Amino acid sequence: MKISDVLRSKGSDVVTVRPETSVGELLGVLADHGIGAVVVTGEQDEVVGIVSERDIVRRLHAQGRDVVDGPVSGIMTAEVQTCVAADDLTSVEATMTERRIRHLPVVHDGSLVAIVSIGDVVKHRMRDLTAERDQLEAYIHQ
Repeated sequence: MKISDVLRSKGSDVVTVRPETSVGELLGVLADHGIGAVVVTGEQDEVVGIVSERDIVRRLHAQGRDVVDGPVSGIMTAEVQTCVAADDLTSVEATMTERRIRHLPVVHDGSLVAIVSIGDVVKHRMRDLTAERDQLEAYIHQ
């Protein structure tokens, strides 16, 4: 199975912000879309960072409320692990687990095309396991 299989059922909508967006605006974006992370993109839709609720909470704790007025670029993770649609789902799942990454941008030719979360991966795995179980049960009951 490939990341493209997950994207076929999930879709490729991605919420993004620019590095100069304020953290306060970012909080509104997260709340309005009901999401836990946002990809930060540059001028050509290239991934320049990612910022999650966890990043915000840690910076608020370390630096105080002034973080909210600062730019997203000040709190984002700049070294972003990405994947491509052709990547094997098992290897992506392993990477997300080992590196404790909950959101992974999907890129094509350097541009952002989608994002997958660990929840998307687990949901896809559960769907496949259920289908396999149903096939085995049908085979046994023949």
